[in-house]
Amino acid sequence: MQASLDLSRWKEKPRGLSYRRWVIVTTGLRQLARGRFFRALLVISWVIGALLAAAGFLCSQAASPGGSLDSVLGAFGARGAAVASTIRALLLLYPDVVVRTLFTFLFWLQSYFGLFLSLIALTVLIPGLVTRDRGSHALTVYLSRPLTSLDYLLGKFGIIVGVLVLLWTGPLLLTWLLSILFASDRDFAIYSAGPLLRALLFNGIALAALAPLAMGISALARSARATIVVWLGLWLVAGFLASVPHMPDWMRRASFSHDLKELRGETLRLDQALTEAAAALPITNERFVQSLNNAGERSQPEDAGGSAAGLAVLGGLSALVFFRRLRSE
Repeated sequence: MQASLDLSRWKEKPRGLSYRRWVIVTTGLRQLARGRFFRALLVISWVIGALLAAAGFLCSQAASPGGSLDSVLGAFGARGAAVASTIRALLLLYPDVVVRTLFTFLFWLQSYFGLFLSLIALTVLIPGLVTRDRGSHALTVYLSRPLTSLDYLLGKFGIIVGVLVLLWTGPLLLTWLLSILFASDRDFAIYSAGPLLRALLFNGIALAALAPLAMGISALARSARATIVVWLGLWLVAGFLASVPHMPDWMRRASFSHDLKELRGETLRLDQALTEAAAALPITNERFVQSLNNAGERSQPEDAGGSAAGLAVLGGLSALVFFRRLRSE
């Protein structure tokens, strides 16, 4: 039986550039989500977001007598009830200072968890970005027409964006939304907007720094083991060296984890929030006031400008490696 060759005209509607890039993003995220380890990270990140939201919700109930905070602290007797009354009085008299300090602290905590879990996920993701494509010579096929280098770049960048949204941005927004959803006073929504925007800004800074780093390191070699070793070296080893006292500034700035820590302090400004609370609130306990001032001093950034320059240099070198490896294919 002789087979016939059908050369009929293609009648399907072309999908366009956006569809190609979206396929790369969704395929990468689906492959990552198949692993139990990533799903466990996902659960942990959203549980942490829910716990921080519960803390914010309890404080938002302090403005009204008989709220959830009264129920929780009332279980500790008269002293607990007095503490609830004090918090309510401070919140009614100084809503801007109390709410701003509270949400700055919550978002500061959430940024630590979000960044740490995102870095763990990127450790798992890095071999799947470019390394395996280079090792299997599939990159040559992918970069043939109609898929271009820009499509490939944007698709891989979208995967990193998806990881950070799932593990960091999403829980961050959950913390804010659940905290103010049942708040008895709109002051919580008004005065928490500033800390939320600063937290989202730091989230964006981390994305802009980590995306080129991850893609550059993934394109560095054809072996998954080699790229993971380089990534862990830049993350853990360089981070440890940056924490050693009396290290040169250039060595500290060579650690992206140290640089992000400095920019976290510069962006979220926990030091200013704690110092303002210590100065503005009528707190009679001098030891507590001193503790707030000391915590503010410890969280103050020391080299934000140099850290920003260090991240820019690391990102530029990573982008250079990525594009050179892509061109060689």
